[in-house]
Amino acid sequence: MSSPSKRREMDVMKLMMSDYKVEMVNDGMSEFYVEFHGPRESPYQEGTWKIRVELPDAYPYKSPSIGFVNRIFHPNVDEMSGSVCLDVINQTWSPMFDLINVFEVFLPQLLLYPNPTDPLNGEAAALMMRDREHYEQKVKEYCERYAKAEDIGRHPEDSSDDELSEEEDCMSSDEEMAGHADP
Repeated sequence: MSSPSKRREMDVMKLMMSDYKVEMVNDGMSEFYVEFHGPRESPYQEGTWKIRVELPDAYPYKSPSIGFVNRIFHPNVDEMSGSVCLDVINQTWSPMFDLINVFEVFLPQLLLYPNPTDPLNGEAAALMMRDREHYEQKVKEYCERYAKAEDIGRHPEDSSDDELSEEEDCMSSDEEMAGHADP
């Protein structure tokens, strides 16, 4: 198991033989999608996401690129691109980790313990710090709208922000977040 390509094949096969649904993009083993369910006892528990995984040529010595395809409301996930801000994957990846770790440990930990002090989604981070109950309600609304198992093939542009109820909308401009200056 000395070559990265053998390790890549082994890790992808291990993931395919697990309980995860894996959809290969091409004939190669470097790009694929995985169906991921939100962790239990979290506001994300009703959600199902299609996760894009890209393995670099140097995998497992270099971390995989991970992104949510369908929308998620989370401080550490860019809402438009789906990019994940995850230190373990992006900065402290080790060849000891494999793809199963990504889906059984890293992503569930990300959803269970968001870090609003290092956000990719400033709106989610601000709402989480300001009003945790409202934040969790918005997470659940996103799960209902964008993260149903039958909808994971849909593209984010298939649904618009206009569908979100006005009472669930949070402040969007910097002026509204900062408040108004006294006259």
